[in-house]
Amino acid sequence: MRFGVIVFPGTWSDKDCYHVLDEVLEQKVEYVWHKDTDLSGFDCIILPGGFSYGDYLRPGAIARFSAVMTAVEEFAAAGKLVIGICNGFQILCESGLLPGALIQNNHLQYRCQWVHLRVENASLPYTSRSKKGQVLYIPISHYEGSYYADEATLNELEANNQVAFRYCTPSGEITEGANPNGSLNNIAGRGGRDCDFSVHHRRSHHQGDGVRKTTLALDIIERLC
Repeated sequence: MRFGVIVFPGTWSDKDCYHVLDEVLEQKVEYVWHKDTDLSGFDCIILPGGFSYGDYLRPGAIARFSAVMTAVEEFAAAGKLVIGICNGFQILCESGLLPGALIQNNHLQYRCQWVHLRVENASLPYTSRSKKGQVLYIPISHYEGSYYADEATLNELEANNQVAFRYCTPSGEITEGANPNGSLNNIAGRGGRDCDFSVHHRRSHHQGDGVRKTTLALDIIERLC
């Protein structure tokens, strides 16, 4: 597979994504500048984390008007694969490609920490190497990471089994205390042909210094290849 990693002014996780794809998973990958409009050479597009356009107005609100986003919309409409990570998730919501929004954490604090996620749907293109109910250990890094949607949208996501991951306890319980940002229904990621995360799973590909290795990044990419 060939991956494209989109770079907006203010993006800073593009190199993380590129490194994991190129050096760890040995996949073909290229950077895609936000003014580019031709994505025909890619099988999967990644919108990485960062602070596109300085997060002015609100995260993703300006990036959604970049020329490349029209191409991303066409790419997704053709049934191709799109991954949004943190700010990428925010941009996809702002562009209308995803329902809901990512708003300020309910405690109004920036959080950079490790959290536990429970796999809710193991039949998505990105999760089929995992097991439903499996608990993953993943880092987060965000201030606007709280997923919000109206009741009708939440009901639709749940009914269609589109919630990929939820924040949970180490034993897999879905509790308020396990939710680091106030996301409704403890939603940490949703999926279909696109897969979107508030978490920074690309940072978890190395093992050492007492940190447990997670297979989420490997699960996602190896399943696609």
